[in-house]
Formats: sequence, C-alpha cells, structure tokens
Amino acid sequence: MSLNLTQLIEQGVAGKRVLVRSDLNVPLEGTTITDDGRIRASVPTIKELADAGAKVVVVAHLGRPKGEPDPQYSLAPVAKRLGELIGAEVAFATDTVGESAHAVVDALGDGQVALLENVRFNAGETSDDDHERATFANELAGLADAFVSDGFGVVHRKQASVYDIALVLPSAQGGLVAGEIDVLKRLTESPERPYVVVLGGSKVSDKLGVIDNLLDKADKLLIGGGMVFTFLKAQGNEVGQSLLEEDQILTVLGYLERAEEIGVELLLPTDVVVADSFGDEESARVVPANAIPAESLGLDIGPESAQAYAAALEGAQTVFWNGPMGVFEKPAFAEGTRAIAEAITTVEGLTVIGGGDSAAAIRQLGFADDQFGHISTGGGASLEYLEGKTLPGVAVLEAATGADGLI
Repeated sequence: MSLNLTQLIEQGVAGKRVLVRSDLNVPLEGTTITDDGRIRASVPTIKELADAGAKVVVVAHLGRPKGEPDPQYSLAPVAKRLGELIGAEVAFATDTVGESAHAVVDALGDGQVALLENVRFNAGETSDDDHERATFANELAGLADAFVSDGFGVVHRKQASVYDIALVLPSAQGGLVAGEIDVLKRLTESPERPYVVVLGGSKVSDKLGVIDNLLDKADKLLIGGGMVFTFLKAQGNEVGQSLLEEDQILTVLGYLERAEEIGVELLLPTDVVVADSFGDEESARVVPANAIPAESLGLDIGPESAQAYAAALEGAQTVFWNGPMGVFEKPAFAEGTRAIAEAITTVEGLTVIGGGDSAAAIRQLGFADDQFGHISTGGGASLEYLEGKTLPGVAVLEAATGADGLI
C-alpha cells in the first residue's frame, strides 16, 4: 500500500522540501487562462502541505513543447493564478532544474510555494529512453526531500516527473489522485444500480477499451457524438458525410450483438442534427438517424434522442459520462450535450464526468462543477483505468523502494 498524504504529513514535513507533481495543463488564449479547473483541483494538496510547514515545490507541464523552452507554453500565467487561489505568492522558476530552480527553491521559507517552469521544456521528461528520464528525475530529486504524486491527468504516462521520480524519493499519493482512484473503483468494482454509461466524442476507436470493459458492468450504454455514426453504419444505415471509422464497423457490430445477448440496453439516436458542412449552423436541421442525406454530416444527436437519453438517466444510481454528444462549441449543435448534462444534474446517485471535453462542455454551457458528483481532472487517465489498464504513475507508488521510506 502506498503512502498517502496524511501519512506523509504525520511523518513531519515542516522545513522539508516536498516536490508535488500537479496537473496544471490548462487551456490558454495568449496568456489568459480560459478554464482554471485543473489549477483549482490542485490547490487542496498544495495548501495542506504548505499549512503543515513544508517548502512546496510544484512541477507540471503545459501543452506539448518539443523538449526545449517555448514561450507559448510557459507556466508563468499559471503561477500567478495558483497564487491567487492559495492566497499567497507563488515563486516562479524560469527553468526546470537549472540556476533559477535551485535559487527559487533555496529561497523558500517554511509553508511557502514555488512552481518550476514547464517540465516538458526538458527532453528527459517524456523520453522513451529510461536512462534519459532517470537522469532528469534525479535532477528534480535534487530539489526535494520527498515526492507527492497529485497530477491525475498524467498518471497514465511513464514520464520522469510522474514515474521515475518515485523510484528516487520517498513518495506518497496526493489527495486528488487518491480521490480520483476511489471514484473509479466505485465505477468498476461495485457500482450501485442502475448504472448508466454515456459515451460520446469523435472517434469510437478512442473508446473501444472502455466499451469492452464496461459493457458487462453497465445496465445501459448511451452512445452519442461522432462515434455514433460507426454504430449506425454497422446497423446498415447510410451516414452521408458524417465521421465514420470503416475499420471499426465489425467491432461495433460485435458490441451491438453482445449487448443484446447479455441484456444491456445500448441506446443509439433515432434523430440527428445535420448540416451541409462542419460548423455550418445556418444549414442545421433535424433528420431521422436512418435517413441522413448523402451530402450532409451529423453534428449532434437530435431532440427526440436527447429526450430519450434523459429519460434513460432517470432513476440511475451511478452515471459515468465521457464525451460530448455533438459539436458543443457551436450553439446549433450543443443541445444534445446540454440535455445530457441537465439530466445528469438531477440524478441522486454518483455522477462522474470523465474529464477532457466533457468537463469543458459543461462549463461552457453554464453548468457549475458542484452540480455533479465528481469531475475528473484526467480524461485519458480515467479512460485507461476504466479499460482495465495499469496506470504507471499509480503502480510505481506501490512498488517503488522509496515509497515507504521516511523523509
């Protein structure tokens, strides 16, 4: 069993340098943060350590720089927002393990917080070479006495600041990661029933593992988004210019047959909103799902389907939703996603929004985070867990020799 945050703090962190891997990968327009959800989710663990007197050194990434500094991916705006949220200035290092990082960390007082520049500015962070990753992890370890893994959005990655660092320092699982894993266990090990899974998004290939693993666990599976057209095609329908993964039709057909055999209700839309081209709101119109015009493409589930899906969610005791029902960024194609979100807010049982586009959609459509039971900070990590995969950043805390060492 890995060390948890409370146990680490009980060992005494006052005056100790604690490196916290957070997920601060937020969307930016220039230097303006458009959704600070991940920063807000990281605050409790950081504050708990700071309140206990630790010198907190936060590491994180932003975007996908190519292993070298790139100003557009600087974490400087994030440092400012993090400071606002914790109510104290956050010192910012302009490099990852260089002179600035060492100077900033050395200057920290007990209970103070620093953020290092984007760890992906160092090629060792994401390297496929074990030695290169380990070298960078050791450099990071030189800045700390202990490590706390609290970036759930990256625990499915075998990266230096996620995996290798836990092999070097005494390590613990942060509160955010522990909370995410607890919720995912409830979805996979002992869900209260009825259990409804709602899957959307563009590609069915992104969700194959989840469908395969949850089909036997769920009572109902509601399908929307671009992935729905591969299902409709598998049923023999024409889908016009809609997104279609021809190579997945036989797989999808197998899921339809399996759902029928085991008695799982798999719902597909009976109507869809189509347009003449992607994002062309003026040409938006509703057509039957089995009569999509050859020149059109589907961009949302239709109102009849949205009503049926909302009805299917009534009385659910467990709901997992990952992926919007349509192109929610455009008002003409957002109503299916809005209807699902609205229906989920009325569910009295456990409701889990699977991060990524789903979380962005509910916020853009005006819903508050507290209208849902749990909003995951890691869409990819959530999906891999629900597929039954091992998450390297979680598994290493169990196996690392440093995990049960004292700081």
